[in-house]
Amino acid sequence: MGGSVVNRTVEVRPTADALATDVAQALADRIAVAQQERGVAHVVLTGGGIGTAVMAALAPLPVDWSALHLWWGDERFLPDGDPDRNVTQAAAVLLDRVPLVPGHVHAMPADTGQGVEQAALDYADALARSSADGSLPRFDVLLLGVGPEGHVASIFPESPAAKTGDAIVAVHASPKPPPTRITMTFPTIRSADDVWLVAAGQEKAAAIAQAMDPTTNPVDVPAAGAVGTRACVAWIDSAAASALRPT
Repeated sequence: MGGSVVNRTVEVRPTADALATDVAQALADRIAVAQQERGVAHVVLTGGGIGTAVMAALAPLPVDWSALHLWWGDERFLPDGDPDRNVTQAAAVLLDRVPLVPGHVHAMPADTGQGVEQAALDYADALARSSADGSLPRFDVLLLGVGPEGHVASIFPESPAAKTGDAIVAVHASPKPPPTRITMTFPTIRSADDVWLVAAGQEKAAAIAQAMDPTTNPVDVPAAGAVGTRACVAWIDSAAASALRPT
């Protein structure tokens, strides 16, 4: 089922613009707390329209960029610089605008002819090398967009990625193009302190309602399995909140 979580909450904003602004501020605050406590913060970014808007809103905020590591929850397995790659979109609105340490930007591998299976292994290795125990870094916040059918990262309903125990896997025949991808899996996502689902629009309403129902099977609706060790927060606009049951 959706799994246990310390705190599963919903934050609703009236518009997508207001949502992006407030998620960015909350993220900057969480980064500051992590850096104060441990000297460093690890954040997993997401692509898509609202994910890109959050990154754009984060760029001008006062963040200690030198003590921040950035990761990605999934990536399209395409050549470096392809406009459809999440990291390419992130570069335009965030990475090229702030003084990040280049070695702290952990992009998923591009297609250089090595094959997607090897690329997935390489990213799993990068995670292990940045961890304290040879497994995963401590992610302070892991951001995820939500598809209309409930997919998160590149974990689609009933897909092999929804059923694996590996940390990072290759995705073949994705129902959403491009078909070949790399994705974090449930074990990796669930290792994060906070998982934030970020979604805007009426077309996301049914998926959000299912994701916030703890009885939903995450193999059927992957967003339901995206929970953190400390919290799961659905950051949504009023349209995406329209199918939620009153509490």
